[in-house]
Amino acid sequence: MLTAVSLGPGDHSLLAPAAREAIEAAEVVAGYKGYVELVDPVLLEGKTVISTGMTGEVERVRRAVACAREGRRTVMVCSGDAGVYAMAGLLLEVLEAEGLLGAVPFAVVPGVPAFVAASALLGAPLMHDFASVSLSDLLTPWEVIEKRLRLAAEADFVLAVYNPRSKKRRDHLARALAVVGEHRAPETPVGIVERAYRTGQAVTLTTLGGVDPGVVDMQTVLVIGNSATRRAGDFLLTPRGYDRKYDLAADPGSQE
Repeated sequence: MLTAVSLGPGDHSLLAPAAREAIEAAEVVAGYKGYVELVDPVLLEGKTVISTGMTGEVERVRRAVACAREGRRTVMVCSGDAGVYAMAGLLLEVLEAEGLLGAVPFAVVPGVPAFVAASALLGAPLMHDFASVSLSDLLTPWEVIEKRLRLAAEADFVLAVYNPRSKKRRDHLARALAVVGEHRAPETPVGIVERAYRTGQAVTLTTLGGVDPGVVDMQTVLVIGNSATRRAGDFLLTPRGYDRKYDLAADPGSQE
């Protein structure tokens, strides 16, 4: 059995019961070393642990598939949701490439993705249509990323931006903000969430024109509002449209 297991944002309280059960039942736990460290050490006791660095995805997937092929219960742990910018897809690709689809049982245990964790800390910025875009061009050409950003901004989607900036990609976020700025006003609200539900968590409310790319790293998610998004106290709010249909300020006990 091979299972892609979602750890959520990192806090043990946000680990889904099904994910905990899958890890408990596993004989082999594989994953990026930083994500393996998010697992309660008690859950790893007595298990074979396969961990590799940031660019070792294919290696650890192949090793995990090999273990599962041997009949060992194997899980691949992923930060956030395993099916969102994580390893569920690569596991399926390798199973397919090796002709093992159907021969090796496969499953995905869902979890709390990073943009949902960021949204929760920001209030309610994703209450209407939104798009998620990763700025990492390791596997996707920058021209494609820029096109997606431009079209999503033009369509007035709220934008959740993953992988905004790294040591090697220092200018990507600035370029992305400029693209979005072609269709959004400088005062458009933006939420910056660093390390959601992990040590070092920080939440910043700013504007599109006020974002400082220099303070952003790979463990940060940006939520860029649409034309309706606004500040609501210490939170961001993208109205769903109830205010156009109902008088939200009316006293429910009043008589007409």
